[in-house]
Amino acid sequence: MRLEGKVALISGGARGQGAAEARLFVQEGAAVVIGDILDDEGMKLEAEIRELGGHITFVHLDVTDAEQWTSAVNEAVTHYGKLDILVNNAGIGSTNIGGVQAPRIHDAPEEVWDQIMDVNGKGVFLGTRAALPAMLANGSGSIINISSIAGMVGLGPGSGAGSAYASSKGAVRLLTKSTAVQYALDGIRCNSVHPGYIDTAMTSRMMSEPGMREMRIAATPLGRIGTVDDIANGVLFLASDESSFMTGSELVIDGGYTAQ
Repeated sequence: MRLEGKVALISGGARGQGAAEARLFVQEGAAVVIGDILDDEGMKLEAEIRELGGHITFVHLDVTDAEQWTSAVNEAVTHYGKLDILVNNAGIGSTNIGGVQAPRIHDAPEEVWDQIMDVNGKGVFLGTRAALPAMLANGSGSIINISSIAGMVGLGPGSGAGSAYASSKGAVRLLTKSTAVQYALDGIRCNSVHPGYIDTAMTSRMMSEPGMREMRIAATPLGRIGTVDDIANGVLFLASDESSFMTGSELVIDGGYTAQ
């Protein structure tokens, strides 16, 4: 029960990586609010976990909408009494909005850049801004921002990460550090997680392209694609008091990819 008595809000929590985090958090004793634009999936997960006796609430959340973020935080505080943990998990890539998978910069459509930056960059800012007053009222908190290895190193057009995606995840990395420095004396920690190649609903289209899975496995020293549970376990550590001396840090979970 590593999160016993804690209350968490997870964006993009209806499926994939966010759902894995929600299940694990509940198993470890937390009450969880999941926010997503996928209402059917979110309500299904809520029903599943409640049937098992877990404390969970689904709310509709478009992370680019400041008012919806305020409502999500208010739901956590009103329903469960406080907010201890925020996981800024929601994100998109170019393939999620019909864009070219990984164009070079001179081929990158402006509208794809804007949409990706809006969700991946602005969404994390809005979520952090909305959660901070509740955490300041507690005198403590842990914010975990899901970035990517694409936010740490330059990746070519064959990697599956376009310039907009990489730039947005780099923004998340630096916003994490600014948040950590600004709120450390308030007892609020903020760390980023940097997954490598992971099997999720978001990456399924890219993974199905000829040769892509084999290329990614070959590029990963541990010789496999990561799972959503690999990432969820790292997020759990940062959410728990076990990481109480970590803030502004980058937790890289990539099978050794960026060690090369």
